[in-house]
Amino acid sequence: MNNTPVPFDVVVIGGGPTGVAAAIALAQTGANTALIARRLPYADNRTTALLGATIDFLERIEVWPSCRNEAAPLQTMRLVDDTGRLIRAPEVKFSSAEIGFDQFGYNIQNQVLMVALEQRAAELPNLTRFDDDAATIEPEESMIAVRTAGGASLSAQLAVGADGRQSPSRKAAGIAVSRRDLGQAALTFNVSHSRPHRNISTEFHTPSGPCVFVPLPGERCSVVWVSAANQAARLQAMTDDELSEAAEAQSHSILGRLRIEPGRNLFPLAIETSAPFARHRIALVGEAAHVLPPIGAQGLNMGLRDAADIADIVNDARGAGDDPGAPHVLRRYHQARRADVASRTFAIDLANRSLLTDFLPVQSARAAGMHLIGAVGPLRRLAMREGLAPSWRSRAR
Repeated sequence: MNNTPVPFDVVVIGGGPTGVAAAIALAQTGANTALIARRLPYADNRTTALLGATIDFLERIEVWPSCRNEAAPLQTMRLVDDTGRLIRAPEVKFSSAEIGFDQFGYNIQNQVLMVALEQRAAELPNLTRFDDDAATIEPEESMIAVRTAGGASLSAQLAVGADGRQSPSRKAAGIAVSRRDLGQAALTFNVSHSRPHRNISTEFHTPSGPCVFVPLPGERCSVVWVSAANQAARLQAMTDDELSEAAEAQSHSILGRLRIEPGRNLFPLAIETSAPFARHRIALVGEAAHVLPPIGAQGLNMGLRDAADIADIVNDARGAGDDPGAPHVLRRYHQARRADVASRTFAIDLANRSLLTDFLPVQSARAAGMHLIGAVGPLRRLAMREGLAPSWRSRAR
């Protein structure tokens, strides 16, 4: 058996949306790229709201044209205080037209996005797919060695770890991760409804977390219902008729009669952050680097920004004749991602905590902040632009 490693410039480990997107983006820079990921059926019905900068990235890697017709544009976002508390925030409405866009982004089923990503990956001659798992990942001074479970041996200057929350890549790099359980869970499902959604995403803020109804094509929406873990488990155990009624009540019937579609997913929520995001020839992307609750549609959007940034940094390094896995190149990636991840994590954690607290001064501060955003046009427009793409991101790279 020939044990000589097959040489690559970059190896990407992990085959979710972030991993496949990173592999495509890296291959498009001209880097000889390997993707180690099993082709598994992506059968669940979860969706993602892809926001402005993410759409630009998917256009750049030539994925978006093949799936945009199966996505619903998001033109208005409503935030509704449904806490029932004495001190409540006013409703805030964000319109994409106010900042000169036709839409903030699109909501799409992850399965549809994955099909488009896999199709594009198969088109790239310098992207080699290993339909396997990584068994060992061994950083060395001048390269990184990876062996698959099936016995294939690879070497590369850089490994990109897109292998999820329990990331073997992160462990191989000796990167620490901080984790905090939130005591909440998210129940996700899709519904059909009798009234049109008019491309309006509505987020109801409840004392146990947000419940958001996000448009899908046709008279359908995806629902992400965040609540206390025991309450989420009770919702998950309901019959279709019971959950349909509960979701309609939670939506205050703004979409008319609701009907639950097959398929539900329940996820315990936590906040996780790796530090640093890269070390020992390994750069982390997606949930290997950071995990957020599904609030504000930031999770996959941040992961795809990771993919875009590591591809840009590798491209620049190779153009300058640099080793893309060198410590100073990995430090550049960490610096590029640090502000974005830290600010989004802080904002989402703060927003979530402000919903859960019974402390009146915090409730008052939250209501005042929402009032300012709703009433002051420049502040509202700044919030919308920052939600689509961090203003400092281009400066950090």
